[in-house]
Amino acid sequence: MQRLQFQRLLNDLLQPERIKDYCPNGLQVQGNNQVSKIITGVTASQALLDEAVAKGADTIIVHHGYFWKNEPYCLTGMKYNRIKTLLDNDINLFAFHLPLDIHEELGNNVQLAKLLNINITGPLELGNPISVSIQGELAHETTGEALNELISSKLNRQALHISAGSNKPIKTIAWCTGGGQGYIELAAEQGIDAFITGEVSEQTTHIAKEMDIHFFAAGHHATERYGAKALAEYLAATHSLDVEFVDIDNPV
Repeated sequence: MQRLQFQRLLNDLLQPERIKDYCPNGLQVQGNNQVSKIITGVTASQALLDEAVAKGADTIIVHHGYFWKNEPYCLTGMKYNRIKTLLDNDINLFAFHLPLDIHEELGNNVQLAKLLNINITGPLELGNPISVSIQGELAHETTGEALNELISSKLNRQALHISAGSNKPIKTIAWCTGGGQGYIELAAEQGIDAFITGEVSEQTTHIAKEMDIHFFAAGHHATERYGAKALAEYLAATHSLDVEFVDIDNPV
C-alpha cells in the first residue's frame, strides 16, 4: 500500500481531528513511500525502533510518539538518535495519542473494559461523547481486593489498590488508561465505586479515602498496550497487511 493511502486509512479510522491533543497525531516522521511491514507498539522508544529495524519494518504506529507540547525543539541526544534511526532506515512513524485512547472499538479504554469484563455505560464527562475517561459496571458486585487480583492477573503486573474509606463493595467503575488519576474526583462526585488508571499521585490516596472511592493504579504502559495491539489485529484482518504488535515492557 502507498504511504499516502495508508495515511488516509489511519486518519479515517482514528479521526484525530475530533479531539485536541498535546502532540501531532498522524504521520510524524516520513519514510518509505511503500507500506509493507508494520510494527505497532505503545511508545516510540529506541528499543521499539531497533526491533522494527531488525524485523525489516518500513512503518511504525505508536500511542506515544514525539513532538509533545512544551518539548524542546532541538534534535539532540536521545531525540536525535531516535529520529536518526527512522531516517537512516527509511521508516515511517505514525502516532495517535488521545485518538487511540477514545476510539469506540479499538481504543485503550474500550480494550481495557473488554479485558476486565466491564460493561460500558457512557462517558465519565457527562454530555461529552468523546470523554477521555468513561464509566461502566460489573455484572456482579465484588470487593476491592478481588478486583485488584483480577486487574493484576489480566495485566500481568501488580496493581496498587487504595481502598475507599468505607471499603465498600464495587459495582460501578470509571477508568482512564495511562495517566488519568486526575479524573478520580469527577468519578467520586458521581457516586462511582471505583476508579482505574495507570498512574498515581500523592494526593490520590487522600481523595480515595476522603471521597470514599476505591482507586487502582495498574501501570501507564500496562493499561495502554491493548489499543496498539487491537489496531494491529484490525489492520491485519481487514486490509490483509503484514502487521505485528511488539510489546516493549515497561514497569511504570
